[in-house]
Parts: sequence; structure tokens; C-alpha cells
Amino acid sequence: MNGDELNEGRSRDDRRERRRSRSHERHRSRSRDRKRRSRSRERRGSSRGRESKGSGRRQRKQYKYWDIPAAGFESMSPLQYKAMQAAGQLEPNPTAPMAPLTLTTNIPFAGSAISRQARRLYIGNIPFGVTEEMMMNHFNQQMKMAGLAQSEGDPIIACQVNLDKNFAFLEFRSVDECTQAMAFDGIIFQGQSLKIRRPRDYQPLPGLSENPSMAVTGVVSTMVADTPHKIFVGCLPNYLNEDEVKELLSSFGPLRSFNLVKDTATGLSKGYAFCEYLDSNITDAACAGLNGMQLGDKKLVMQRASVGKNPLGSGGMLANFQIPGLNLNQVTSATAGPATEVLCLMNMVQPEELEDEEEYDEILDDVKEECGKYGVVKSMEIPRPIKGVEIPGVGKIFVEFASIADCQRAQQSLAGRKFANRVVVTSYVDPDKYHHREF
Repeated sequence: MNGDELNEGRSRDDRRERRRSRSHERHRSRSRDRKRRSRSRERRGSSRGRESKGSGRRQRKQYKYWDIPAAGFESMSPLQYKAMQAAGQLEPNPTAPMAPLTLTTNIPFAGSAISRQARRLYIGNIPFGVTEEMMMNHFNQQMKMAGLAQSEGDPIIACQVNLDKNFAFLEFRSVDECTQAMAFDGIIFQGQSLKIRRPRDYQPLPGLSENPSMAVTGVVSTMVADTPHKIFVGCLPNYLNEDEVKELLSSFGPLRSFNLVKDTATGLSKGYAFCEYLDSNITDAACAGLNGMQLGDKKLVMQRASVGKNPLGSGGMLANFQIPGLNLNQVTSATAGPATEVLCLMNMVQPEELEDEEEYDEILDDVKEECGKYGVVKSMEIPRPIKGVEIPGVGKIFVEFASIADCQRAQQSLAGRKFANRVVVTSYVDPDKYHHREF
């Protein structure tokens, strides 16, 4: 090995040594930097912790109810107060007198948790496919039209619909508006009569009425209240539906409520119902006029539902009111008296239908032909209205038969049948009054 090669070998060894030295220094430098950063983070963290603790002391929450001394005991420490309570010198749980709860329900208070149970209604028998928006729009409109909305805006603030079980819940902004909406029970919505009830968790609020203060015109409730004017209607033919029975009862006056009892499994009528008239004075008259009426092969039973009530009242006198084509005194005496040769048919025609000459002749021919099936018809009278003149018996049809037996057959067959989509009501008439035109 010559001198040049030896020098070159030393030079390579020196370069490797310098590289190792520089790498070692860089490694130590990085280690020192990491330690410095770690210490810096620790210092910052501890500084923030101290600041946080300091700020927590400065911004401590002021409690409104905890550790507040009772009235009259502000200068007493909690330990002294407890010692006096343990010694029996204080009541175990002294309470300040509470002011009575007052609710100004004519001002909406939506969202009140206390009143929410009293601001909700159950709506049953809703039409298939109805939405929350449709329900809210319908009832908001009805509330405003009936004058039941107590302030500007919509009375209904929320709605939940369950289409699987065919019901919904409405939430109102005030308790009073919710109560007044109970008057819509039985209202027709898209061809279906809605059933409106309080929800199961309903809790009445003290001092507030649970029943609506007014009835909505044209709405017949499906819930008949247990009042002295509640009527039991029995021995109804099962083929009569709700509308047909209501039509029969409404011949004496508008109904407040009506409920045809049905079998829950089949949905068919059980043959009896309950009702109440809008005018309670009609109750006795309707019972007297319809009780015992022949409906097919059954005789209608109609009487007050309350036990011990006399259907004709204390004096046996009927209320004095006007029903087109119906004199209650004649109906009562006829139903109570014996059969005669003259039959009176009611709830078949309206006064306006008798004004047209052609229509009047058609009605006359139809009735005469049908009555001729049961016997010999001697004469007929259908009183017609005259403008400006009060004509007795308008709305009735009188048929005179040749014999009482013929008249009885006609009465048994025609009572309860339908004429012009109306249920026929029948009664016997004194022949002398008929011939003297005392209709």
C-alpha cells in the first residue's frame, strides 16, 4: 500500500466520523426541542387551569332557591335553624300561604305544561287519508265560523294523526277554546261523523267548566249526557241506520245529541238508541207522539231514560210549540184512543212540495194508489199552503177508508216506511173532526 492510498483511507474515516458526530448532535437537539415543547405545554396547561379556576370563582352561579333562608329567619344560620326544628320549636315543614290558582283563559297560553292535558281532544272516526294539516285547517275554520275563537290567530296549535287506528289528537292554545270545541262532537267531516272526547289523561282544572257553553247549529253530538231530558228509544228495527232513526226523531224538533248503540264486533245496530232534544220542552211531546208507533213488525218504545219519570210530566200536559204539519194534542189523543176509519200520515211532504200543481197531483196519486192496496179509499185530503194565510194541517195527508179494519191494515203497513226518503209517522183521526176539516 503506497502513501496515497493510506491518505485516502484516513480521509474516508474522517468523513464517516464527522457524519456520525453531526447525526448524534441533531438527535440530541431534537430531544431537547421535544422536552422544551413538552414543558411549554405543561406550563400553558397549568396556566389555563389556574385561569379557569380563577374565573370559576369569579363567575360562580348565583342560585335562586338553594340556601335561601325562610322569611323571618334571615339572621339565623342553617345549623341554628335545624337545631330549633329538631327541638320542636318550628313546624316540621313550614310553608308560606299559597295564592289561589287563577287562569285567564281568554288569553292564549300555549305550551303550558300544567294545562296541556286540559288543552287536548281525542278525535275518532276520522276519514281515511286525512293529514294533520287538513285536520287543523278544518277545525280552525269551524272554530272561527262558530265564533268560538277567543283571539286572533288559530286556536289549534298542534295535531297528531294515527291512520292505522283511525283517530287523531288536537292541541289547543287555551283551555276554554278546547272545552268549547267539544260542541263539535258529531260534526260531519268528509262524509263521516267525528267522535270528539277528552283524552284518557285528562285532568280538569279547578274553577273551569268541563262542558261547552253553547251548541253549534246543525251539529248533533254523539255523546248523550245523563240529564233528566235523556230519552231511551227501544224496539228499533235493526235495518234502520243512524240517519233514518235521526230523521224519525227530528220530525218533532232538532236534536242536541243522538247515539245509536251498535255491536262492537259487527258494527250493526242493537235495536235501541239514546237521544236528547235541543229544546228540552219537546221531550214529553216526542215521547207521547212516537211511543207505540208501529215500525215494521215492532212497536217503538220511547220514554225518558231517567228512572221514575212520568213520560207526560207532572200534569200530563204537553209543551206548547209548533211543528209544521203536526198538532201534538191530536197525535196524543189519536195514539191513545181507538182506531178509526181515518188515517193521518205525517213526515211525508213539505209545504214547498205542495205548491207546484204537477208535483201535488203526483203525490196525491201515489198515496191513493198505495193506500188502495189495503182497502177501499173513500176520500183523501192533503192541505196545501196559501201565501199570507195560515192553513191548518199543512204537511199532513188524511186518508178515509171504508172500514176500520182497512184503516188498521194500512196503518200497520205504512208506519215506518219511507216516502221521498222520509220515515212515515201515522196516527188515527176522529172522523167527525176530519169531516169538519179540523186538521
